[in-house]
Amino acid sequence: MSLANAQVRPEIRAKGDVDFRTKLQNWIPKLVLSPSVALIFVFVYGFILFTIYLSFTDSRILPSYGWVGWENYDKLFRLSHWTISVTNLAIFATLYIVICTLIGLLLAIFLDQKIRGEGLLRPIYLYPMALSFIVTGTAWKWMLDPGIGIENTMHLWGWESFAFDWIKNRDMAIYTVVIAAVWQSSGFTMAMFLAGLRGIDNEILKAAQMDGASNWQLYRRIIIPQLRPAFLSAFVILSHLAIKSYDLVIALTGGGPGRATELPATFMYSYTFSRNQMGIGASSAVIMLMTIAAIMIPYLYAELKERN
Repeated sequence: MSLANAQVRPEIRAKGDVDFRTKLQNWIPKLVLSPSVALIFVFVYGFILFTIYLSFTDSRILPSYGWVGWENYDKLFRLSHWTISVTNLAIFATLYIVICTLIGLLLAIFLDQKIRGEGLLRPIYLYPMALSFIVTGTAWKWMLDPGIGIENTMHLWGWESFAFDWIKNRDMAIYTVVIAAVWQSSGFTMAMFLAGLRGIDNEILKAAQMDGASNWQLYRRIIIPQLRPAFLSAFVILSHLAIKSYDLVIALTGGGPGRATELPATFMYSYTFSRNQMGIGASSAVIMLMTIAAIMIPYLYAELKERN
């Protein structure tokens, strides 16, 4: 009996050690990540809930707890400044998303032709995305300034009649924000489309070519439809960037001239920290959050449904 026990016990001990190591390996990542997860819940989701609460209070310079219900939202939608910022966002977001998508798709198709120098061109196209929006806004502010930028350069070259003062023009200033944003994000959109193009089965394309399909028919009927996930991802990401655009506008135009380039993000900052209307600023932030959620939730639902 003692010999049998001596033979069994090492096996039980070894099995116990394996189980303990497995449990330890499973728990170590959770323990390492738990402080970060806790901080995210407190400083992201916690402050989101706090902002929603402030939007229903009479907060001004500092948070207050006097409940006013929907009063801040009623004031918000009666402000002409908010209407201007929403209108500017509609113009900016529409042009930004459409132009970035088209340029990104065309660049991806161009690089997908297995051209020479692709390894050099890809980083060049992607480089702007590595810059912060502050740097992008500052650089484009210099280039678009009539006194030192493109217009001045053309005048020095002898083209005295050339005029490009969009950044100083109330009617055209919003389009300068579009130019800078498109320059920065088109390369990122290209990368998403290029990944989608490289994921298409070449056997399908070869079979279509053998059936006599032209290049235009290949793209229109086979390639472009299979890029639907890339189009959807591009739309979601670009919409999110457009809605929360703040630093680019501040660095490029400061929201001016006048309110020509004011967006909901700059409106929120202005009313919260400059005008000391924290309740109205919080309500505008909640509207922005709801807009982003209206875009993200259907996208995440569709992604999870496809995986299941």
